[in-house]
Amino acid sequence: MGAMLEQAPLPHHFTPEHEQFRATLRAFVAREITPHVDAWDEAGTFPRALYRQAAEIGATGLGFAEALGGTPGDVFYKIVLAEEYSRCGSGGVVASLNTHGIGLPPIAAAGSPALQQRVIPPVLRGEKIAALAVTEPAGGSDVAAVRTTAVRDGDHYVVNGEKTFITSGLRADFITVAVRTDPRSPGAAGISALVVDGDTPGLTRSPLKKMGWWASDTAHLRFDGCRVPVANRVGVEHQGFKAFMVNFNAERLFMSAQAYTFAQVCLDEALDWARQRRTFGLPLSERHVIRHKLVDMALRIDAARSLVHELAWRIEHGADDPQALVARIAMAKVLATQAMQFCADQAVQILGGMGFMRGTKSERIYREVKVMMIGGGSEEIMKDLAARQWGI
Repeated sequence: MGAMLEQAPLPHHFTPEHEQFRATLRAFVAREITPHVDAWDEAGTFPRALYRQAAEIGATGLGFAEALGGTPGDVFYKIVLAEEYSRCGSGGVVASLNTHGIGLPPIAAAGSPALQQRVIPPVLRGEKIAALAVTEPAGGSDVAAVRTTAVRDGDHYVVNGEKTFITSGLRADFITVAVRTDPRSPGAAGISALVVDGDTPGLTRSPLKKMGWWASDTAHLRFDGCRVPVANRVGVEHQGFKAFMVNFNAERLFMSAQAYTFAQVCLDEALDWARQRRTFGLPLSERHVIRHKLVDMALRIDAARSLVHELAWRIEHGADDPQALVARIAMAKVLATQAMQFCADQAVQILGGMGFMRGTKSERIYREVKVMMIGGGSEEIMKDLAARQWGI
């Protein structure tokens, strides 16, 4: 039943090359990640060596230019990456292992050649860690409300302010930071992007304790008179808002693929348990109420997965205007994270007492649902964003 309820990749979406990459990733995750996620969760971290291991199989450089040490690939490769990494059942590992996927794209798109060469290649080799710092204590999902300031002083900016909920914030070597370089301009105007080196004087980082994603370091950052070279600015001064928003669209699509895969992990664990667990002489899987729960889970997973695969095809073929694409990506994130929430809840219910025990994947994913529904833009923000794009 489990195999039947997991949609087979369609050939007009995924080529043999995509599937070869999938096979490599699946073997890597099964060998190097999945057996260790419980221990890493309890430790609150995972070995830094994992970044280099991921780089060696070509996972880290996916989508970046060859001249920078990357491997060009279409959006379906990134969907494969999200799906296969998420099979480990640990959002914390996946989140931290992939923060370069949100920290580097603005640099790759608009950074100077010198900045690109200094930052991107060592990250893609797994030697350095990159992160993105946009969210602030008072701003949440409202990127245009950035208050962290960067005041020009000769060939440096002096940065003051705070960022919070920053994934890989504790050990990142390079942090792409949203700052306000023109305090006179309200909202989105006047926002710039700066790369702040992790050892910059005046930068302090504090760990945050979380409901889920225990294996991922999450930090509160404080910038107290940090002097950042003007050469570290990404793109044109005062025009960084668009780069961050384009970045968010890619992040939300990746998170959508993660979410329905985590939902699939819950379904697989619940189905396996239901086949083994017997009540009153029969396996749980033969109880109608349980069978219906499993099918309801599969229904939501299939709907979310199909939407994301279709969206990837639309992106590759330019089949949507920009506004429609933003709306559909926002809706995909809502649909996929709701599927994850439903499936985690149902899986824990099916597992019963075992679902409440640490060590089951469903218990971990149940705790990690909320960060997926909030991170990258909350469900409420996503719905409002979609409504605006559709002119509602």
